Amino acid sequence: MQTTLSERASQLPRAAEAESILRTCVHCGFCNATCPTYQLLGDELDGPRGRIYLIKQVLEGNEVTEKTQQHLDRCLSCRNCETTCPSGVDYHNLLDIGRAVVDAAVPRPLGQRLLREGLRAVVPNPELFKGLVGSGRVFRALLPDTLKIKLPRTVYPAKPRPVARHARQVLMLEGCVQPSLSPNTNAAAARVLDRLGISVVAVREAGCCGAVDYHLDAQAAGLDRARRNIDAWWPAIEKGAEAIVQTASGCGAFIKDYGHLLSADPAYADKAKTVSALTKDLVEVLRDEPLERLGIQSCQRLAFHCPCTLQHAQKLGGAVEAILTSLGFNLTAVPDAHLCCGSAGTYSLTQPELARQLRDNKLNALESGHPDIIVTANIGCQSHLDGAGRTPVRHWIELVEAALPSPTTGETP
Repeated sequence: MQTTLSERASQLPRAAEAESILRTCVHCGFCNATCPTYQLLGDELDGPRGRIYLIKQVLEGNEVTEKTQQHLDRCLSCRNCETTCPSGVDYHNLLDIGRAVVDAAVPRPLGQRLLREGLRAVVPNPELFKGLVGSGRVFRALLPDTLKIKLPRTVYPAKPRPVARHARQVLMLEGCVQPSLSPNTNAAAARVLDRLGISVVAVREAGCCGAVDYHLDAQAAGLDRARRNIDAWWPAIEKGAEAIVQTASGCGAFIKDYGHLLSADPAYADKAKTVSALTKDLVEVLRDEPLERLGIQSCQRLAFHCPCTLQHAQKLGGAVEAILTSLGFNLTAVPDAHLCCGSAGTYSLTQPELARQLRDNKLNALESGHPDIIVTANIGCQSHLDGAGRTPVRHWIELVEAALPSPTTGETP
């Protein structure tokens, strides 16, 4: 795509990157075929090709309007288009660049500003979020449906974690909302890893990965969180931690981008690159281990929802399914498994109507094989899908851990 950046746009820190990405696009339109919002709305400007044209016009100096902002806001950042694109267009980075320019030029209405600033204040703060979730559960009956469905139907308490006792050690990000919405997820992961001779070391100083800020008009704040996490992890990395394990694929996808996003920061570029290289989704660790040592033989009937951040961003589609199948779980077929469920971080709160339609479509597909339970690999997807009040949704590692034979008797549950 021929592009001539305006003088102002050419001064942007990522101007060369934006121009390079734009020139990669051959405007073939294959991306629209797999874009969830284009499928729902049928508007060219609500598909990747249309959004690329909008960003191109903005960077070439054309007028920026609220309508431009609206079309960019409706993008889920699911990156399905990147999987589909034959030209390898780095769409999500172009979108981040375009959104920053548009958001700087178009002030949002007060309601939108308050919502986004409120989300940035609450979601990355685990203690505050935990308190609000606890209060919400107490007063659930008084809450509006829009908030009620965000509360977990069932909270499975975290079982005790094993003490660090193995030579092999990994770090694990605790996350922002997962400790409140699904507190047993990381504990279950730690127990499974312990059975395989790998200890999880908690680094309490590491906080939100930065994705919430970064995708809510505060990219600088998101990168500051990334720097703080790098500083928190670095001593353990120097001592030989072999990986930074993520049980939330959304966090993992963003941390794997630290190296790129901080590549121009002389103080953090090398460390960020190292952190990104060490970051692994839980499935990347487990698939290389002798899982037969776990002694699991389950025949439970599951449907697996593969999050966009796992299959499109991290290119790990099929990896969890392979592990679950090898352990004996009966996986049902899921039509259109490549499509987004509508969670997309805070999207289900900023674009609730589109998110609801996508959620219901996804649940129809997941339930078509009549599973006993739905499992996934990202807390956002888990909460969003479970909020519909239909088939229960949990993290897949909790089902694996629940099927472990007793370490004392050897009996399976």
